Amino acid sequence: MKLGLGLIQTAFSAKPSIDLVVVRLAESLGFDSVWAAEAYGCDAVTSATWLAAHTSTIRVGTAIMQIPARSPASAAMTAIGLDALSGGRFNLGLGSSGPQVAEGWHGVAYDRPLTRTREYVAIVRKILERKEPLVHEGYHYQLPMTGPNTTGAGKPLKSVAHPNAAQPIFLASISPGGLRLAAEIADGVLLSFIDPNNTGDIVDRYLAEGFAKEGARCTAKEFTVSTFVNVIVHDDVSEVQQMMKPALARQLGGMGSKGKNFYAEFARRMGYSDQVEQIQSLYLKGEKEKAATAVPSELIDLTNLIGPAERIRERLGAWKAAEKRGSLDMMLITSPQPEALKLMAEELL
Repeated sequence: MKLGLGLIQTAFSAKPSIDLVVVRLAESLGFDSVWAAEAYGCDAVTSATWLAAHTSTIRVGTAIMQIPARSPASAAMTAIGLDALSGGRFNLGLGSSGPQVAEGWHGVAYDRPLTRTREYVAIVRKILERKEPLVHEGYHYQLPMTGPNTTGAGKPLKSVAHPNAAQPIFLASISPGGLRLAAEIADGVLLSFIDPNNTGDIVDRYLAEGFAKEGARCTAKEFTVSTFVNVIVHDDVSEVQQMMKPALARQLGGMGSKGKNFYAEFARRMGYSDQVEQIQSLYLKGEKEKAATAVPSELIDLTNLIGPAERIRERLGAWKAAEKRGSLDMMLITSPQPEALKLMAEELL
C-alpha cells in the first residue's frame, strides 16, 4: 500500500499554513506523495510549489486543481514548471468541481462537465507530449480559437519547454460517470472517502467499465486508486467522531446544491440516503449544528481510522483487504499527528 499525505485543511483555512515538520516526517517515513487542495480560497498551485521547494524526494500533487479555474494550457504550463523544478516529482490532480463553484466563483458554465474534463485532459496531454502544434476542435475548447470577437491571428503552437510526456494525471471523481472517465483517460483517481469493506458496486464496477473502454489509457494494475483517510490517534473514539461531524456535514450538506452534491450522492450509494436527506435539509436551512448532529457516527468510523493505536491497527485489516482485492492502491492520510503518520508507516510501508 502506498501512503500519501493529504493537506485538505489548507483549502478551507481562514489563514492557510503548511506544517513542514509533518510533511518532512512523511517524506522521511517513505510516504509516496503529499497533496495540496483548493476550494475558493488559497489555490493548490501555490501550496504545491511551497511543498516542492521544501522537500527533496516525496512526490507533490494537486488534489485538486479546479478545471474551471484555468485554461487547459495554463494547467499544462503549471505542470511543466512544477515537474521540471521539482526534479520530476509532480502529480497533476484535476477535478471539475461543482456548479456552485464553477459558476459562482469562476464564472464558467457547468455544462457537460464530463465532456469538458475529457477535452481538458486531451489538450493537456497533447501539450505534454509535444508531438505537434496544438490543435483541438471540441464542444468546450477550440484551439486555435476562431469566430466572433477574435482577431484571426491565433495559430497552432508547441510548447517551447520540453515537458515530461509521462507525467501522471489524476482525476478527482466519485460519480459513476466520473469514475468511468477517470479509468479510461487518467493514470489514477482521487476519491474523497470510501468504506473499504464496500467498494464493489460503489467504485469498482464503474472503474472496470472505464478500463474496458476501447483505447483506455491504463489497465487496472497500472492505475492508482487513492482515497483520503483521516487518521487520528485518540483514546476517546466518540470524542473524535463528534469533532469530525461538522466537516462531513459541510461536505454532504453544503458543498453543492440540493440537486447536485456529488458527496451526498456518493454517500447515498453507500446506503445513507435517509441520513443524507436530513443533513442536506438542515444544512441548507442554515442549521449547521443540527446537520452535524445528524451525521452518522458509523459513517465516520467506516471511512476513517480513529481511536487508540491498537484499534487503528485492528481496523487496518479492512484497508489491507481492499488493497489485496485490487480496490485500493494508496491511502492519502489527513492528520496533523506525527504518531499517526508513524503508525501508518509501521503498518503499511
